[in-house]
Amino acid sequence: MFFHFLRSLLFTVVFNQLFVNIVLTKLALFPGIKKGKQIKMNVQNLVNKKKKAFIGMTAPPGYVPGLGRGATGFTTRSDIGPARDASDISDERHKNFNKGKSGDRQEEEEEDLNESNFDEFTGYGGSLFGGGPYDKEDEEADIVYESIDKRMDERRKIKREERLKEEIKRYRMEKPKIQQQFEDIKRELGTMSPDDWSAIPDVANMTRTKKNKNTRAERFTPVPDSMIERIASQQGHSTYASSGIQTALPGTATSLGMKTPAPGELDLLQIGVAKNSMLGVKLDQASDSVTGQTVVDPKGYLTDLNSITPRNLGDVGDIKKARLLLQSVTNTNPKHAPGWIAAARLEEVTGKLQQARNIIVKACEVCPNNEDVWIEAARLQPSEMAKSIIAKAVRNLPQSVKIWDKAVQLEDDTMAKRRVLRKALENIPNSVKLWKDAVELEEPGDARILLGRAVECCPTSVELWCALAKLETYENARKVLNKARQKIPTDRKIWINAARLEEANNNKEMVHKIIERALTSLKANMVEINRELWLKEAEECDHAESPITCQAIVRTVIAIGVETEDRKHTWMEDADSFTANKAYVAARAVFAYTLTVFPTKKSIWQRAAFFEKNHGTIEQYESLLQRAVTYCPKAEVLWLMRAKSKWLAGNVPEARSILNDAFGANPNSEEIWIAAITLESKNNEHERARKLLQKARETAGTARVWMKSARLEWCLSNLAGALQTIQYGLGKFPEFPKFYLMKGQIELQQGYKEKARNTYDLGIKRCPECIPLWVSLATLETLDDNITKARSILEKARVRNPKNDELWVNAIRLEVKAGNDNVAQALLARALQTCPKSGILWSECIFMAPRPARKTKSVDGLKNCDNDAHIVLAVARLFWLERKMKKAKEWFIKAVKLNPDLGDTWATYYKFTAAHGTEDELKVLVEKCVQADPHHGEYWCKTCKCIDNWRIDGNTELMLKLCAKSLPELR
Repeated sequence: MFFHFLRSLLFTVVFNQLFVNIVLTKLALFPGIKKGKQIKMNVQNLVNKKKKAFIGMTAPPGYVPGLGRGATGFTTRSDIGPARDASDISDERHKNFNKGKSGDRQEEEEEDLNESNFDEFTGYGGSLFGGGPYDKEDEEADIVYESIDKRMDERRKIKREERLKEEIKRYRMEKPKIQQQFEDIKRELGTMSPDDWSAIPDVANMTRTKKNKNTRAERFTPVPDSMIERIASQQGHSTYASSGIQTALPGTATSLGMKTPAPGELDLLQIGVAKNSMLGVKLDQASDSVTGQTVVDPKGYLTDLNSITPRNLGDVGDIKKARLLLQSVTNTNPKHAPGWIAAARLEEVTGKLQQARNIIVKACEVCPNNEDVWIEAARLQPSEMAKSIIAKAVRNLPQSVKIWDKAVQLEDDTMAKRRVLRKALENIPNSVKLWKDAVELEEPGDARILLGRAVECCPTSVELWCALAKLETYENARKVLNKARQKIPTDRKIWINAARLEEANNNKEMVHKIIERALTSLKANMVEINRELWLKEAEECDHAESPITCQAIVRTVIAIGVETEDRKHTWMEDADSFTANKAYVAARAVFAYTLTVFPTKKSIWQRAAFFEKNHGTIEQYESLLQRAVTYCPKAEVLWLMRAKSKWLAGNVPEARSILNDAFGANPNSEEIWIAAITLESKNNEHERARKLLQKARETAGTARVWMKSARLEWCLSNLAGALQTIQYGLGKFPEFPKFYLMKGQIELQQGYKEKARNTYDLGIKRCPECIPLWVSLATLETLDDNITKARSILEKARVRNPKNDELWVNAIRLEVKAGNDNVAQALLARALQTCPKSGILWSECIFMAPRPARKTKSVDGLKNCDNDAHIVLAVARLFWLERKMKKAKEWFIKAVKLNPDLGDTWATYYKFTAAHGTEDELKVLVEKCVQADPHHGEYWCKTCKCIDNWRIDGNTELMLKLCAKSLPELR
């Protein structure tokens, strides 16, 4: 029974050598067991095949025999420690063995053994038995413990590593690395254009290293190329080095026969000449005197490669392979002409011109019936030799047009060319190209005779028939075109040339008939009428100054193949296409035909009027408007355009008469009343304007009419009358915001700030969506230095209108004006989060940023709102500030194209052109601005609505100049 217990015990502690040593030691103490040594050996063999060296050694320190089965030994208080039972196992086994490993160390300080330093689980804070000897058995026990720990650690290693990876992954998702955060941005770098790369700002020096004030680093500024070129041109293209170059004594001669200049007079141009001379000397020395082939290192000069002179090292192998390949082609298929030509051109490229000539001469012998080989041979030979080669080619291929054309090109004299062409026409009388070349060299009289023969030999050539008709008289030309139409009944160009012939001879009635007959004849000959091709012919006639033919073609073919419901849309597209190609006669014909089909369409009349205004004359514009108001009498805009045209032309009575007619057709029209009032007020007919306003208030009685009445009194300095009119208007229209704005401004002009404040307060209560009212009230508080109140007003306005960028801009400017730059930056960040597509905010952001960061801000702004004119204008101003005038001009042009109605863009562009442009550029700019007629913009609206500028309201050129003066300076 005892042996079974022993066997199970030993297998339990198979990996713990320390326990094995303890058990074996206890077995030696049992008095009833015989043959103890043999039993111990068996146990040792069962545990481990390796023989353990513990037999015969002393027991471990602190070992108490029989303690495990209840036996007690002699112990003291120091063995068991305080608060322990006598039966507890002593802690001598757990002493600090690491301390005993180093015998040379000094004993550590005596540790605190007080009860307050004792812990029930870990014992004392220090080791009680760390000073004992560390013998071999202790080392073996440590090795066993470490092996067991290692084995147990390997059992859970995979799960632990997986758990660790999951934790790391989760941590990286919560807090990614810097590299992971910028992965998407790094991928976007591949799509950046060169302009985007050039727009990246330079990195500022952010280091804060302290520099020694006593030792300053020497700085050098590179000299511009323009200065170097100017100095070189002044000093005979010589650049001198003043120091740092060791030269020979002044006046001494070099081995190349050049005089060495004195220090400070070293000519770099002479150095280059000397370098080339030295290179030539070295090459001459390295060359062979018999064959002339150099033997220089191939990596140095590429000369010892079978006499090849390739352009670079990479061509050498390719040339050899190409030569072998082409040689194989010519050997396997000697009749293949492209192979011979390619082989000759290869030798020509490599510099072996004579070998190329030999190859092509052989090709002429092998392929005598190929015209390309003969032409290539003539090209490679000198002029005289080329003529003989072409002569042989003509004998072999007398029907080749290319060879005859090459023969003509080799001749220098006009008479010789004529002789060659006539010989060519004898052999090839049906070649249109040879006939055309021959006709171009003849005089008009001889050319007509030659063309007469040409159309006989080439009756299907439309170009020859048309050319002959141009040289003949009117009657003969008609006969020629009739013959051409009989020979070629399926070509439209003959009919079009016949129509142009009639137009040129003032027979305009026949033009339209000829075009109609052309369509009938072509349809009878089964020819498809292609609308696009005919309209292209009309455009060509327009450019060739044949307007009658152009109009006839448009009227005849414009409706072919167009669905009924698509007519208006398609014809307007045709008109736009002709206008874009500067075919104005064709576009006018399209509008004329469309208006005959849709005579009551106001939109078509309006588009036609704008076309005539931009590309026609005043007479055509007014005539079109006169017909427009006849067909569309209810179209107010057409009446107003006609009246304004007469007014701008200086014919005020006629304009007044037109407006009277407009009143008859539209008796209660607000637009016509206001136009009549504006006409009278601008012409200093104030009493007439007041009567019209009174009548308009009685008839129309709209809020705008009341506002115009008050504004007229304000402009005439009748402030009391203006306030009275506004008060009446407020009684009728209490929610019209412009009344409150005008009343507040008039009261400020009178000096009544408190009244103006009350007016604005009442206005924002009744019209909380009117942004100018909030801004005006905040501006009034700012004038009184009530920054806090102004700030609260703008905050309240943003609550009522949360996504209005104008309010954000005014709030930011308020903080900047108050000196709160940090608050302004915070407001700007919030504003961009609320309105990320606002060009006004991004423009403000660019110029609030420090100068090194402005490029970055501009790039961000363009990404967020690329098609906004405000951000494009800000970029243009940034380039202007950086003195990059060419780029600034490009961006100004882009800005005015994006939004022509933005007056601030035109004013800034005008200011830029006035400072850095020419008078012609300034004149063109003013004309484009007048044509665009802008009405919006912060500074533009301030200039237009200023009460002092009311007399020039409507004069775009003067407004442009005044607005340009009011713009702030660049900062």
